[in-house]
Amino acid sequence: MSEVKVNKISPRSGTTVTLGDSGDTITIPSGATINNQGTAVNFGATGSASWTSTIKTGDFTAVSGEGYFVNTTSGVIDVTLPASPSAGAVVAIKDYANTFDTNKCNILRNGSNIGGQAKNAELKVEGIAVTLVFADATKGWLVTDSGLQSEAPEPSYAIEMLVIAGGGGGAGAGDGGGNHCYGGGGGGAGGFRTSTQNTTGTGVAITVTIGDGGAGGVSGSGSPAGTGAEGVASSISGTGFTTISSAGGGKGGTEKVNGTNGGSGGGGGGANGSPNGTGGSGDTPSTTPSQGNNGGDGRETDGQIGAGGGGGGASAVGVNAPSKRVGGAGGAGTASSITGPATTYAGGGGAGGNTDSGGSAGAGGSGGGAAGGAPGNAPAAATANTGGGGGGGGSNNTGSTVGDGSAGGKGVVILSMPDADYSSTITGSPTVDTGVSGKTVLTFTGSGSYTT
Repeated sequence: MSEVKVNKISPRSGTTVTLGDSGDTITIPSGATINNQGTAVNFGATGSASWTSTIKTGDFTAVSGEGYFVNTTSGVIDVTLPASPSAGAVVAIKDYANTFDTNKCNILRNGSNIGGQAKNAELKVEGIAVTLVFADATKGWLVTDSGLQSEAPEPSYAIEMLVIAGGGGGAGAGDGGGNHCYGGGGGGAGGFRTSTQNTTGTGVAITVTIGDGGAGGVSGSGSPAGTGAEGVASSISGTGFTTISSAGGGKGGTEKVNGTNGGSGGGGGGANGSPNGTGGSGDTPSTTPSQGNNGGDGRETDGQIGAGGGGGGASAVGVNAPSKRVGGAGGAGTASSITGPATTYAGGGGAGGNTDSGGSAGAGGSGGGAAGGAPGNAPAAATANTGGGGGGGGSNNTGSTVGDGSAGGKGVVILSMPDADYSSTITGSPTVDTGVSGKTVLTFTGSGSYTT
């Protein structure tokens, strides 16, 4: 074996120096060091990188051939991979402070695939060290070494969620005979909650539960009428997801009976003699932001007749009965554009009217709340799959005609995600709309699931 010892090798012409021929092996002896003071191209194809000495504490764009210690103590950090990488480009990342499980490190693909998918990735394991090597345009960046775990970083995408519970039922009206009569309180709207959460990888099932609306109360003649039933909660849950549960709406009150608490509170009942029924509390249990509002109070002034209060809605309280003959209106709901056009959900139910002389029913709140029944009549039902509250029954003073309360509207759960990420794996037969501003929208009117 011959040996050549020189201090410098320069090209005879041009700017390129080639070491060896195709098939040759160039050996760097053990203990030797290559000191790169320029730009190394395609070095590190075996998955090695030169580690930088500066600890990264904020978002940055990685450079091929470098490794980075990333400290997420103060919050989530986004690492953008190099643009237009060549085969063999390498980037390494290490959890510096063992905080990736608390504040994740997002890997942004910057136009290239990661693991054959056109999706960003997340690092969420405490202490993990990951080396990514660019293979080709098809597979993109591949994990060659994952340090403390054997799995590659998982693709992620955001899912928007709207969760509406079932609305509470309106109370039945009562007629005590003679001039003694009272209108039923309106049902409260189901809870209105939104969330945006990132997936935790493929194959994770999101379970969707849809709550029913509460039944309306039965009217009474010569005896107290019945209250309705409370609405039932709706929810989403799944491994790695924060469970979102919206509470069912409170039921409307009847004679001297209060509306109950719920996502929105039921309206208080009118009275055949004092005291008045008061509205139930909304946002029960309490959430941030609030999932609903209080119901309105009933009213009586002469110990003989009274009117009920309106059920609370997602964005407004139920209205107190304006007089002993006029039922309170339901509170307004809240609009959402998750399906494209703005649609209002979770309006409170109106209270029933009273007497055949100047009495009137309370209007239903926007967002599916049922209007109260006119004097002596039953109201219409709340709109299905809006979480609207049921209407209170109407009464007159003839001793013969009273109306039942109506049922609250069933709830709904809606999921929205990028078209490119939709997995098509569903149960429960939701409505599937694609191309909604680049999103696929799943509308569940019955319980089911979506698997990422």
